Order: sequence, then structure tokens, then C-alpha cells
Amino acid sequence: MALILGIYEEFINAIRSINLKFVRLVTQLKIKEALSSVSWPFLLPIGLGVLLATFSLAEILSWLLERYPVIVWSFFFGLILSSVITVSRVIKQWKTLTIVAIVVGTITAYGLFSLAPVSTPNAPWFIFLSGCIAICAMILPGISGAYILVLLGKYQYILESLNNKDFFTLFIISAGALVGLISFAQILGWLLKRCHDLTMAILIGLMCGSLRKIWPWKETLTTFIDSNGKEIPSLQSNIIPSSFTNEVFYALFFMLIGILVVWSLDLWIRKKG
Repeated sequence: MALILGIYEEFINAIRSINLKFVRLVTQLKIKEALSSVSWPFLLPIGLGVLLATFSLAEILSWLLERYPVIVWSFFFGLILSSVITVSRVIKQWKTLTIVAIVVGTITAYGLFSLAPVSTPNAPWFIFLSGCIAICAMILPGISGAYILVLLGKYQYILESLNNKDFFTLFIISAGALVGLISFAQILGWLLKRCHDLTMAILIGLMCGSLRKIWPWKETLTTFIDSNGKEIPSLQSNIIPSSFTNEVFYALFFMLIGILVVWSLDLWIRKKG
């Protein structure tokens, strides 16, 4: 959505303002100076919006996903599919290397979602590393930080730490996430400034590849049990519906709605611009 709304680069640059200088000022309790060194007028509304959406929509979305998963994922598939087309306009010059970058990004994301979770150590260094990697995924379009934790074998472990109030583990992964966020935002911001079209092409490719994960019709191959004893799919394969049912009709209808939502939003933004 940040790409669609045209604020992705500003968002990355705002995160980049949370740097070592900001951390140093906070540790010195110079709160006023620390706030003036970051883009808080931009980050604060986004943070509040995320919190508002989490508390107001999370329960509804969870209920919908539990009862109507195919229809919900169809809507998201339409959103992402149309987003790829609208976001591609940010690329100023189309070259062979740009197209290659999109292909590379697509293959990378597509391959990532075919991986199976692995068994990994619960050592503090690996928890820290998991936090770094997961937060990097969260600021890349189309890739879920939670899914990265599943692949690293740490999703359930982190959930259990949260439920058991294991503050040491939570501190380690939070520290890793903070370090990963600050460092990766610096790298991504630098790439956007120096190699804008190439970087955006890779990001668009990641969105294309993520369509594999969002495809509505799936067959579950392997699962894992979360901390609440609920069976969660960990590896799935995409399938084609065997017949045209009412569910397929509604799924295609909401996929179209998702496409129209993005196109309408894009049209509104361009008119305002």
C-alpha cells in the first residue's frame, strides 16, 4: 500500500532518520533533541494507523479468514495483482536490466514461498538474527516477516515466549528487529537514491512472486501446532478449482473488487497530484 500511495520512499527515508544519533540522544535522555532528529510527524500517523487497524480490524479479518479464506485471499490477490501494474509506473526508464531485475525479484519471492521450515537453535545469537531478518522482510513488499520466522523455525518459539512473558527472549528479538530495521533501511534508502529504477524493479518483482503465496486455492502439505494448540499450515501447494462453484464465483468477484479498489485509489491519487 505504501508503494501504491506513493509514500514508500518517504517511509524508508523516515525510518532511516532513526539512526545511531537518535539512539545516542535517547540514551542520554535528550528526548526533545532526539525527536527533532527523526521524521516523527510522518512516522507517528503511520504508527497510529497501524495500531488502529490492528485493534479494529484484526479480529474481523481473523474471523473472515477462518470462515471464508478463499474469498479473503482472492480479494488480496486482486489488490496485489493490480498493484504490480500501478506501481510499475514509478520506473522512469525501462531497460533490459530493469526487466531482468523484475524477473530476479519474482523468482526470489516465488522460490522463497516454496521453502519448508527448518530446525534451528534457540540460542540468543540466532534469536537476534531472526529478528533482524524478519524485520527486513516486513519493509519489503510482498514478503511477510511472520512467514520468515516460520521458515527459520522461530514463529512458534516467539509466540510461546510472548505468552509465557519470557522478557529476555522478547528483548533479544526486539533488539535484533531494531538493529535490522535501522541498518536495512539505510541500505534500501541508499539503493533507492543511487539505483532507483533497478531497486524499484526488484521490489515489483517481489510483489509478483508473492502472488504464489496469496493464490486463494491451496492444498496443505505440512502443518505445525502453534502455542494455542491450533494446527497451522506451513507448506502449501497451489491448485486450480476442479469445478465452477458458487465459491469460485464469489472469489472471482472479490478479486475484481480488489483490482477496482487499487485502480480507483490510483486514479484518485493521480488526480490530486
